[in-house]
Amino acid sequence: MIVAGVDEAGRGPLAGPVFAAAVILSDDKEIFGLNDSKKLSSKKREILADKIKRNCLAWSISQCSAEEIDKLNILNASLLAMKRSIEDLILTPDLVLIDGIHAPNLDLNYQTVIKGDESEKSIMAASILAKTARDNFMLKVDKRFPEYGFKNHKGYPTKKHLEALKSYGITVEHRKSFKPVKKIYESSK
Repeated sequence: MIVAGVDEAGRGPLAGPVFAAAVILSDDKEIFGLNDSKKLSSKKREILADKIKRNCLAWSISQCSAEEIDKLNILNASLLAMKRSIEDLILTPDLVLIDGIHAPNLDLNYQTVIKGDESEKSIMAASILAKTARDNFMLKVDKRFPEYGFKNHKGYPTKKHLEALKSYGITVEHRKSFKPVKKIYESSK
């Protein structure tokens, strides 16, 4: 049976896309050290992401932009990113395991798994790929907008990020529907 694990990264930040990944692990190649991406260091995630890509049967990473998030809302954008990652796999899974309680509209057998990123290896692998892809994207955003400190907080609402928003306004990567971005965006009109 071909099983794909799916997870997302980046629902909570004020800036940047939400990313999702789908991974079909190989029964023949054990990847040691898999865990929920939030429980791993950045360096460990990068090492594991490389191992996952080299040793799994199939993987895919997709995203929904800040603009799409503002149009759809974060839940629907997360589900759309998940759907895109599943559809982009080079193999069609017999079963899709999705972290959480919500699932995209799929023409495949699927099962949602609460805390699946802590219990299902394929979801752990997807969690790692989604998180590393999003973090790497935000490092590129940091180069375009260094005054915001994206390399440190990856778009999450830290004190430094909130202060930068007040000082510099919003960027094209900010989610205009999220507080306090919305407040700043509306006051600048």
